[in-house]
Amino acid sequence: MLQASPVLAERARIKDLVEFEGVRGNDLVGYGLVVGLDGTGDTLRNTPFTEEALANLLERLGINVSGEQFRPQNVAAVLVTGVLPPFARTGSLMDVTVSTIGDADSLLGGTLIMTPLNAADGEIYAVAQGAVISGGASAEGDAASVTLGVPTSGTIPAGARIEREIPFVFNDMQRLRLSLRNPDFTTAARIEEAINGRLGRGSARMLDPGTVEISLSESVSPARLVSTMENLEIEPDQRARVVIDQRSGTIVLGADVRISRVAVSQGNLTLRVEEAPLAIQPNPFTNGGETVVVPRTRVGIEEEEGVGLALVEDAVTLPEVIAGLNALGVAPRDMIDILKAIKAAGALHAEFIVQ
Repeated sequence: MLQASPVLAERARIKDLVEFEGVRGNDLVGYGLVVGLDGTGDTLRNTPFTEEALANLLERLGINVSGEQFRPQNVAAVLVTGVLPPFARTGSLMDVTVSTIGDADSLLGGTLIMTPLNAADGEIYAVAQGAVISGGASAEGDAASVTLGVPTSGTIPAGARIEREIPFVFNDMQRLRLSLRNPDFTTAARIEEAINGRLGRGSARMLDPGTVEISLSESVSPARLVSTMENLEIEPDQRARVVIDQRSGTIVLGADVRISRVAVSQGNLTLRVEEAPLAIQPNPFTNGGETVVVPRTRVGIEEEEGVGLALVEDAVTLPEVIAGLNALGVAPRDMIDILKAIKAAGALHAEFIVQ
């Protein structure tokens, strides 16, 4: 059943509603090898790229394996991914994720060998290495196997060291743009008013429902100015929405959802078909007798008792909407169909999102 709760005007900090221009991470990716696996690595016959990478690694270490037949099962080819944090400095650490790309069964107990991480410009910004922490486990026998979680993927906390910095000087910016995570005209206007009230009239200007531009003063550090401005609290606004997940039967109603007076009737039909064939055997000592199968089918239609024609009154608050819908006394999945029908009838005043 839907539950009602008091609707309160919640306030939120500006830093929780927007993204600051230039303050962002950068995706990194690299190709590497995980060694030390307990026989759960790639089968090199099926993954020649692992064998080639391993041979190149050994040659760089001064070991020539050209023409040699080596088939280790404790090595796996992986892709290493991570996000370079904003304002990261050389020598600081970042987390990385390690995922197999071959036919390895598990990364449990493995160690990632030094792997350069490249950004979209092709430059190396970090180097990853360390023991892989895998959250899964697997076991198998001759006739059965079991797998818990995903053993072919893992993480290395603080496993990459940053070697190159992003050339971005925040202190030299003259203007700063705030990008709203959920664009809305009212919310953007309230952010503009709050910043102008704190920094002075004309400091902030709303460009569109998703952008507010701030003029930064040369006499004050931009970083300190932003630290003061981002903690201002406003009351965010949003469109009325009804979000439905048909797979799980979840229904979420926004605080501004309204419903007009409407009458609803709902009931279910169940069609049941049962096959019970009857086999008739020939009499004993009968020459040429055959077994005959006589089909027998039972068909029935059951109609569940509905709620009749129920009246849902006008609702101007979320508790009233929920109370009116709960009065229908139906299951959540039936409620989804009712909400669709009410929306089609034009009585549900909200954006309808089905996932």
